[in-house]
Amino acid sequence: MSEMTLNLTLAPAPPMPVRDTSPSRPATPLPRTPGRIWIIALLLLAVGAFVRIAPTAGFTGVGFDEHLYQRYVVLLNAKGITAYPAICEYFIQQQSGDGIAELPPTRFLYILSGSLWSQAFGSGGFDKPGPAATATALASLKAVSCLFAILMLIPSALFARRLRGDTAMLGTLALMCFAPVQIHLAQHRMIDGFFAFWALMCLWLLWENLRAPNHAGWLGGLTVCLAAMVMTKENAFFVFVALGGIVALNHWAGWGTVTPKLLLCMIAGPLVGLTTLVTLAGGTDNFLMIYKLLVSKAQVLDYAIRTGDGPWYRYFVDYLLVSPVVLILAIGAMFSVARESRPLLYLTAFMACGYVLMCNVKYGMNLRYTTIWDMPLRLLAFCQLADLSRRFGSRQTLVLSLATFALCSYELRQYLLFFDDRNKLYELVPGGLLFALKILKGASPILQ
Repeated sequence: MSEMTLNLTLAPAPPMPVRDTSPSRPATPLPRTPGRIWIIALLLLAVGAFVRIAPTAGFTGVGFDEHLYQRYVVLLNAKGITAYPAICEYFIQQQSGDGIAELPPTRFLYILSGSLWSQAFGSGGFDKPGPAATATALASLKAVSCLFAILMLIPSALFARRLRGDTAMLGTLALMCFAPVQIHLAQHRMIDGFFAFWALMCLWLLWENLRAPNHAGWLGGLTVCLAAMVMTKENAFFVFVALGGIVALNHWAGWGTVTPKLLLCMIAGPLVGLTTLVTLAGGTDNFLMIYKLLVSKAQVLDYAIRTGDGPWYRYFVDYLLVSPVVLILAIGAMFSVARESRPLLYLTAFMACGYVLMCNVKYGMNLRYTTIWDMPLRLLAFCQLADLSRRFGSRQTLVLSLATFALCSYELRQYLLFFDDRNKLYELVPGGLLFALKILKGASPILQ
């Protein structure tokens, strides 16, 4: 890429009026992207897919959450979707006793995706419970997690391009390819990467709707993604509140235009997802009981008490252990580059609004939940690198490229440090992270 391209694409976005009284005004089109940029992006996407597909995880067992997800997939395959209310009632019966907290079947979209994958690509025997059905369900869920970890790279790149141009697209994509937690989630049957994909899509589509008011395609896409996010995990509440915070702050920040149609879609999408879950649960009473049991059980779960609590800055500490350079650069960008860039301020506002809620959930904090911030943090980090590299004048492109390559290498090293055969981490709790970094010595008392 040329030095001229670098300077143009990373220049601050042109100012927008604080209030736009013309809802039909289209967004300013981006300059045409040269073919060589798309070729580089495709090569990076291939690299990102490879590091997610290649079996590099040291922990190869089946975690507690994974076991529950595969059980739901096996039941769904054997009984069909019409029996889903019975599956939910079974969960209520099981959780009404003295057993430990289990994941609810209302995380439907991930379970359904695993079921559909097993039926499409399974080797048979998935239609009745047994060892074959269990093995097929586990393989299918892992494939779904890996697929969406790869798909996550696409909106990350395209959204970065829409916000800051071609160079930011390549830099963000490169950093996302080697994001340690993203690779980790791709190696296991975890829902968090799947959920992060839908959350990022909602964040991107809200931006597009603010920039191009009343565009039928953007409105429809946002509605579908909001519904999908709600049907994936209860953490959708935090993302929805963060998106609502962006809409409220838009009055002062001037990211675009909030129209009645946009507000209607932001209500209709979650409502469709919620209605679907209530129907699948067998009614409102069952649905409310499922979440009541989930909350009550989680509050007394020994593992959650030991590992899921902490001060408001707990997420900063955990993220600093795994991706310290990215976090430091991103925070630097929030106080420098983002102040002059409304697109970067948009990402900062999303993270801030969500953080206020997520850091106050008692016994409910885990580094896996921060995957919804991976793309914003890496775009901010890259923009900070670009800003620092301007000091090198004519060598800016070379310095930025080398710095990005070095950071990608460091991120990959961090992944291997925590998750390969040396430490074999599975759960991302502070105890395991500190032992992997040799800050704590001896035998870890924390479940891996």
